[in-house]
Amino acid sequence: MSISLTPNQERFIQTKLQAGKYRSAEEVLEVALRLLDEYDRAETEWVEDVREKIDAAISASDHTPPIDGETFVTQILERFQQARQAQE
Repeated sequence: MSISLTPNQERFIQTKLQAGKYRSAEEVLEVALRLLDEYDRAETEWVEDVREKIDAAISASDHTPPIDGETFVTQILERFQQARQAQE
């Protein structure tokens, strides 16, 4: 496989090589690709976690009587106020 780098990408790699932490451009790219893979996996896990939480909230809402928006906001504000008082 052959890839083309932008001048900025080439400078970035050269800077890393000159710092002495990496022995070759291939090593820099290997680390970058490994980090990209880790990032993608973490993002996938986060999305799955959020989906599970949303599904749980939807399921819970099926068994909870509805409330109007004003009551909901009032309850949240009361919780914040209680938490603030508990900290003081």
